[in-house]
Amino acid sequence: MAVEVILPKVDMDMATGRISSWHVEEGATVKKGDLLFEIETDKAAMEIDSPAAGIVRNITGKEGVDIAVGEVVAWIYEEGEAVADAPASAPAEAAAEAPAKAEAPAPVEAAAPVAAVPAANVEASSGVRASPLARRLAKEAGLDLAAISGSGPKGRIVKADVEAAGKDGGAKAADAAPSAAPSAQPAMSDDQVMKLFEEGSYELIPHDSMRKTIARRLVEAKSSIPHFYLTLDCEIDALLALRKQLNDAAPKVKTEDGEKPAYKLSVNDMVIKAHAKALAMVPEANVSWTESAMVKHKHADVGVAVSIPGGLITPIIRRADEKTLSAISNEMKDLATRARSRKLKAEEYQGGNTAVSNLGMFGIKDFAAVINPPHATILAVGAGEQRAVVKDGEVKVATVMSVTLSTDHRAVDGALGAELLAAFKQVIENPMTMLV
Repeated sequence: MAVEVILPKVDMDMATGRISSWHVEEGATVKKGDLLFEIETDKAAMEIDSPAAGIVRNITGKEGVDIAVGEVVAWIYEEGEAVADAPASAPAEAAAEAPAKAEAPAPVEAAAPVAAVPAANVEASSGVRASPLARRLAKEAGLDLAAISGSGPKGRIVKADVEAAGKDGGAKAADAAPSAAPSAQPAMSDDQVMKLFEEGSYELIPHDSMRKTIARRLVEAKSSIPHFYLTLDCEIDALLALRKQLNDAAPKVKTEDGEKPAYKLSVNDMVIKAHAKALAMVPEANVSWTESAMVKHKHADVGVAVSIPGGLITPIIRRADEKTLSAISNEMKDLATRARSRKLKAEEYQGGNTAVSNLGMFGIKDFAAVINPPHATILAVGAGEQRAVVKDGEVKVATVMSVTLSTDHRAVDGALGAELLAAFKQVIENPMTMLV
């Protein structure tokens, strides 16, 4: 029986994706695991392999077009298996002629241009498997796809299911479904904003999918998480001295470009380690909030904000509390390089317990960062600079770095956050503890 190739969900926030390039042509013979195409998501480029061996037929997923998650983009037939009579370019309505429970579903159901599927409809039913025709009919009838049982292959909703639900009144009207929380509305409409500027005095740069995702997640985070902020200063002269000593002692390794140090530690690498060690010292702060329970983590998985063209991404150093500084440094360099070329795997930037955002390299003294769910904390790191400090009644000069901890007050209250930040200060000002 023919195997459908669907556009998979490779990101927890993904509702649509784009095929950036196909690596096979119509009629190509493939083995299971062979590369079929690449997906361009909000955050990365992902390679998708063949789910079965056979001959690729009826490629309906077009390159460079938004496609809903779960949509069929091609079919893989066994050698000698009869191919459906209807061509892949036939109108989607032709699928209605096929029996709802046919053994080999006609691929023409997915042949309608996926760009015609309204974005709002995709968002509302991103976890529902349905043909483009079924989606359109459900939207026109005001039916909620999530409330309709599918009779197609693997529970896929087809035209007949939507028509039956409309007759039986068994599907809730999508517009009537209660919302868990009101969506945030902009203070001004686009038209109101544009009227404030003289025509011809600007250019419009459309938002790409990454910028839209960042905007949506930031609004959700600031709207749903009660942020609480704590700031303190850390003296980092001892840390800078240890960093220099460790870098000077780094062994040389042979590479294609000649001999290079095995590692080159940055201040940020040591901040990551110190934050992870602090979470191990204060495990009650190493948590995530859910409505039913507190998720207490056994390890410190630290996300690190990396600026990339068009936005930012937060790759994660897993078990940073257990790793050496050199391991953290080399892993961070690799993640940052692949993040900027959008080559990260989904598991490399999803999840984590906390995060570090460092703007010190830009001379920023201090700032407050926005928490990235499901994290309960994020540490904002400013620049290290020489400042006058009072010690034993005398004014002296020290290199001081200001840090601000943002906490989800539901999970980490003020006293607990202060304890975590004090532990971080203890580690950062006594950096030798990172080596044991």
